[in-house]
Order: sequence, then C-alpha cells, then structure tokens
Amino acid sequence: MAPTKEEVDKLEGYDGDVGSLVAAERLVKVVLTIPCAFARVEAMLYRETFADEVSHIRRSFEMLEDACRELMSSKLFLKLLEAVLKTGNRMNVGTARGGAMAFKLDTLLKLADVKGTDGKSTLLHFMVQEMIRSQKPAARAAEAAPDIVTGLAAELTNVRKTATVDLDVLTTSVSGLSHGLSRIRALVGTDLAGDERGRCFVALMAPFVAQAEGVIRELEDGERRVLAHVRDITEYYRRRIQ
Repeated sequence: MAPTKEEVDKLEGYDGDVGSLVAAERLVKVVLTIPCAFARVEAMLYRETFADEVSHIRRSFEMLEDACRELMSSKLFLKLLEAVLKTGNRMNVGTARGGAMAFKLDTLLKLADVKGTDGKSTLLHFMVQEMIRSQKPAARAAEAAPDIVTGLAAELTNVRKTATVDLDVLTTSVSGLSHGLSRIRALVGTDLAGDERGRCFVALMAPFVAQAEGVIRELEDGERRVLAHVRDITEYYRRRIQ
C-alpha cells in the first residue's frame, strides 16, 4: 500500500539518523529515491493481472451474447411468459391488476418460491401445466410436463450459466481497466519521460500500453453489443406478449 502524501513529505524531509527510523520507514525512504516508485509497482500489478481479468470479461460477454440469442429464439420461454400473464390476469379478475398487458420480469424469480399445499409443487409447475393444457389434451398433460421442463432447460443453457453474472460488475471492471491504463499511459508518456532512471521501465511498459489499448477498445465494443442485445430482447418480448 502506497504511503499518503503527508507520510511521503515527512520522510522526504527527514534528515536525521536513518537508523533511528523503524524498518518500514527506512524501506519507504529508500524506495522514495526511485522516481514514481509506487506508481511503477501499481503498473506492474496491473500488467500482471490484466490477461486474467480480460479473459474473464470476454468469457462473460460471450456467455451473455449467447444467452441473448437463446432468449430471442426460445419458443418455450415465450409461451411461459404468456402463461404467467394469463394466470396473473385470471387470479386478479375484478381488481386493479386484472387485465394487465405486461408484467415485470423479476416476477419470474418468485414463481419457484410460491409452494402448493403439498409443499413440493410450485407456481412454476402450475405455469408449465398451463403451457401444456394450451397445446395438448388433458390426459397427456402429466406425461408432457417433464418434456417441457427439459426442453426449456435445453433452449436456455447459457441463460442458466449467466445467473451468476452481474453486468454492472462487468461494466465497472471494463471502466476500471480503462482508468488504470490511463494512469500507466501518463506514467510512461509524461511522468517518466526524459528521466534516464526510468528508461528501462518505459521501454518495457510502452509496448504493453499499446497492446492493452486495443484490447480495452475490444472490451468496450463487447459491452456495447451486450447492452444492445439486452435492449433488443426487452423490446422483442414487450411486443410479443402484449
């Protein structure tokens, strides 16, 4: 952890016996003789973790794009949404909520929490039965239910995987990488420019900065694509369910 400006000023201004300082203070005082020492350490840590963080973000964006494509093409998911809307309107007949044209998607997360009298079946099971009744004779509904559930899971494989992905966290990570690279760019191009003692560091970091700039542009493009997919899906289902 880098010392505060107050600590730096105090150590740089200290002209007494260095031996009287504690070990940590002696170390920091020596390190401060190196131009932009702590900024260099921060830059090296950034470079060390850059590839792993980029790899994680790329995989997450790819998974989100695949999930968006699955949602756009899933017929069973659309039927589930229609069943949820119909059932909700049926349950709310005569109330202000009856005759709804749409519902909030986070309602789907609550379906599995509403248990039946047997303590096992949920409102989600009932929704599946609704989907089956609309397509098959009642006698075949029970045997068709597992096929519907299996089919829905198969159509939305990547959607399930993205349950643990937080798009806001990914966006923050991309922004953090961009800001971190800006600091390194300033360190290499301005703070250490012309300083002979920083020549080797600049020579090592400059190619990384150039390469990382292209990678971050790629991540920012991926972020924009995912956000566009999310908007498209929201509009698609809004139109289809109404």
